[in-house]
Amino acid sequence: MKKRKLCCILLLAVVFCAGSGVYGQDKWVSYESLLMEMVNRDVIAMFPSSGYVCGQFSSYDRKMKTPEQADWFANEDWCHFVGVEEKADRKEWVMMDSDGPGCIVRIWCTGPEIRGRLRIYIDDANEPVIEGNVVDLIGGRVLVGEPLSAVRARGRNLYLPIPYAKHCKVTYDGPNFWQSRDGRDPFYYQINYRTYETGTVVRSFSMDAFNAAKETLQQSRQLLLTPWKTAEEKPVSPHTVALDGAGSVVSTTIAGPGAIYRMSLKLEAEDIEQATRSVVLVMEFDGEKAVWAPVGEFFGSGIGVNPYRGWWRMVAKDGTMTCYWPMPFAKGCKISLQNFGKEAVKATLVADKKNWNWDDRSMYFHANWRYKYPVDSQPHFDWNFIEVQGQGVMVGDTLSLLNGNADWWGEGDEKIYIDGEEFPSHVGTGTEDYYGYAYCTPEFFEDPFHAQPRADGPRNFGRVTNTRSRSLDAVPFRKSLRFDMELWHRTKTQMAYATTTYWYARPGATCNIAPAPELAAKKIAPVPAPWKESEQGQ
Repeated sequence: MKKRKLCCILLLAVVFCAGSGVYGQDKWVSYESLLMEMVNRDVIAMFPSSGYVCGQFSSYDRKMKTPEQADWFANEDWCHFVGVEEKADRKEWVMMDSDGPGCIVRIWCTGPEIRGRLRIYIDDANEPVIEGNVVDLIGGRVLVGEPLSAVRARGRNLYLPIPYAKHCKVTYDGPNFWQSRDGRDPFYYQINYRTYETGTVVRSFSMDAFNAAKETLQQSRQLLLTPWKTAEEKPVSPHTVALDGAGSVVSTTIAGPGAIYRMSLKLEAEDIEQATRSVVLVMEFDGEKAVWAPVGEFFGSGIGVNPYRGWWRMVAKDGTMTCYWPMPFAKGCKISLQNFGKEAVKATLVADKKNWNWDDRSMYFHANWRYKYPVDSQPHFDWNFIEVQGQGVMVGDTLSLLNGNADWWGEGDEKIYIDGEEFPSHVGTGTEDYYGYAYCTPEFFEDPFHAQPRADGPRNFGRVTNTRSRSLDAVPFRKSLRFDMELWHRTKTQMAYATTTYWYARPGATCNIAPAPELAAKKIAPVPAPWKESEQGQ
């Protein structure tokens, strides 16, 4: 076959800023400092000085014990609590009970008919510092609204940081399904939290502190809704490169020290869906290979151009895909685009650089892609996103799949193992819950830290993209990290399954996901014949 031309225009926009602009986490933590940390992009690229670990409490099915047992995939993930406290007029089911110093960084919940109040007790106080109807409190009606608290596709989310110096307990006083056996009462929840190392001074959350920091809260909310305003806007002198030849590579190098702080890419192709899979972004920092991912999945779009807006990544309606991950390096950075497809593609890439003082906390950005087609949907199993050896922080992921049946594909729970844990410290309640929505709701949504840019339907048939990024809920690891997700489908069918994981690490870190040019070169998996209601369960 005669090769067609790949025309790639590479624009390197170099912007220098006064000072590094790098702020690390201090040994002193407060509600206001956490709000500022949430929108300080540079912090994510530095290993935490405050030495925190990130954990998760959830309502996962407690029959889950070890991978050797059949109940490893137990799926009754509701109304499992860590305890119960008897009050004079009520029972309070304990969702979280953790010693500090620490901080709640995310609460997610859902249920058919949530009929209870949530209470957060801090530092062994008898009265809660926060109390309210769950639907209102976690759904954005009281305390704080969008984008830090909102309902998305039936999932309720709260990203307001709630620090505590000594201890934190979270309770729910609604009916417990395991006692009522009432179909209205299943209550699903996840609470992500930090535990800081001993000696970290934390100023506990209070309503006085909350009210005193209202201006900071408003500024943080506004920045999260307009992520492009955090990038310096200065005139640039672009460097242009053209490349001929399908299957070829176009590259550019950038001298260090420095950091890429914004990168945008726009593709033009006859088959844009194939191009988003077959054009691969490759990046090296100081000679270490760190990024290898199809551009659609790197930017959280999945297959095709699917507009959405998030804090770390966004896709515009005109097809421009942008990320704001800071990508520091000490000596130099190499950026390449490789077209493994057969068709001509025009690509315009803009990478903006700023100063960065590389030190012993600075980390390289990584993104790794894993794909398989066909995947048999049954029996269920653990799909491995990634395993990392080294010191770093996991900061997000994208799941792009093709479902051959309209039945739900995501009953499975996430399992995150940190530093060689035998049992994961993060166990979830369902794939859609991990991505911040609920009940396999196939509708578009976007928020700063989670989105569903694509859900074709009908119901859960066809192509789907889920993506999640992290800020205060980033997951540090000092030796290793393993991230699995149960692939748990209700119906026997075949799927295409692709995952991209974003992480930072100190020099020398390695992972188990290798580049897969032969998979990027393949035609994307075809959408099966239209599903019909009469075919349900076949």
